[in-house]
Amino acid sequence: MTFAAKVIQFNRALLRPTGLPGGVKTMNPFENKEVQNIVELFYSKYYNDDNPRTLILGINLGRLGGGITGIPFTDPERLETDCNIPNNFVKRSEISSIFIHEMMYAFGGLSKFYNQYYFNSICPLGFTLDGKTSTTTIFPTCKKR
Repeated sequence: MTFAAKVIQFNRALLRPTGLPGGVKTMNPFENKEVQNIVELFYSKYYNDDNPRTLILGINLGRLGGGITGIPFTDPERLETDCNIPNNFVKRSEISSIFIHEMMYAFGGLSKFYNQYYFNSICPLGFTLDGKTSTTTIFPTCKKR
């Protein structure tokens, strides 16, 4: 099984947690058929092998980036312009996506980066409170630096 197939299988098996604090909602982009197709295209393009990679974990998916596309640190705009994967999502930018994609270009490009590294999130689902992401509001024991 390729690295891509393992990631796709993992994402499709994710379930929304229960028992969250009042007002907290989860984002599971992998429940969306278009996201499933996009994720398959993305991982087949960049991870269709069995190469070992270094894992880089970030916080949960952002509501304007990975929470829409299913690809960590990749908003709909960068998915189309940088990854060359057309999509029907509203083309919004997310600051973390812009930063990460600039970093990958400085590294030598997306293909070179993804050949050596794999991004995911500590929790691959997103969390919102009143429609906005805020880890410190949702989970007050988390501190900002």
